[in-house]
Amino acid sequence: MTGLHLWLRAETRPTEERAPIVPADAAELVRQGVRVSVEDAHTRAFATADYAAAGCEVVPAHSWPAAPDDAVVLGIKELPDEPRALRHTHVYFAHAFKGQEGAAEVLDRFAQGGGELLDVEYLTLDGRRVVAFGYWAGYVGAGLGARAARGDLRGQVTPLTRVDFDADLAAPDAPPLRALVIGALGRSGRGACDALEVAGAEVTRWDAGDTVHLDRPALLAHDLLVNCVASDSPGEPFLVAEDLERAERRLRTVADVTCDVTSEHNRLPVNSAVTTWEEPVRVVHDHGRPVGVIAIDNLPSLLPREASIDFSAALVAQLPDLPGRRGAWAASRAVFDQAMQGRR
Repeated sequence: MTGLHLWLRAETRPTEERAPIVPADAAELVRQGVRVSVEDAHTRAFATADYAAAGCEVVPAHSWPAAPDDAVVLGIKELPDEPRALRHTHVYFAHAFKGQEGAAEVLDRFAQGGGELLDVEYLTLDGRRVVAFGYWAGYVGAGLGARAARGDLRGQVTPLTRVDFDADLAAPDAPPLRALVIGALGRSGRGACDALEVAGAEVTRWDAGDTVHLDRPALLAHDLLVNCVASDSPGEPFLVAEDLERAERRLRTVADVTCDVTSEHNRLPVNSAVTTWEEPVRVVHDHGRPVGVIAIDNLPSLLPREASIDFSAALVAQLPDLPGRRGAWAASRAVFDQAMQGRR
């Protein structure tokens, strides 16, 4: 991969602590002849000094707009508002291809600058994603959901280690919790089920076939609903406002791991906004029987080291195909090309 120049940018969001490539993997890339520039970032879960020790070039935070033309800019979440015109190749989760709020503005910036967006969400081979944070998103989302359903999630959440997270999650004296995971066979679903087992919950697992003819009474008979379904087309909603009025409803907490809240693909239209680390749970229905929703759109950053280590390994495995836009990169590029038709 000699000649490849990767530029790890500092994140704009102050609550984003993940890294697309961790220092140990960066060291191996440098040994292979890859030039790796890393922006100094105090919020990143990995010290800048560790990247320097790995042989990376350390550059100032948010300096990527001045990076060489051939640099591939790696990040996790959204870009800052400036510069308006984007000329580089960017690899990150842009959330710009499902009609989400602000998606048109993101694509217009690439059109103006002639840049390229290779969205991580669309790095696929034979239709299956090869790089994802899904397992840890499900793990954290279900874990927070279990704590909220038990009534012991109050106030701000902060990043933890896996050991500390599990210690908060395990509650041997808590009353039995009935939890339903929709999308249980996918990465996020497996993570959700694992966390719920740590929490001692009784777990019901549904996948695609179980939602063809949705059993709403069965869904509402659970304390916690965890949505791990990533839809690429609209479908029957899992939960609508009328469901919350039903007298037989036991459901009191929803953990929306997918978090397609501003997309037409949103399968939980009872919720239309994300929640935050400062206020992780929002009540969407009260009337004496409240329903709380967790819809944090960077859940894995609450376990930033574990999530980053897994993600980095998967991403690095795909990098040999990046220069030629082969393999999974071809699939991501095709989605971008389709979205850009008529914009340039």
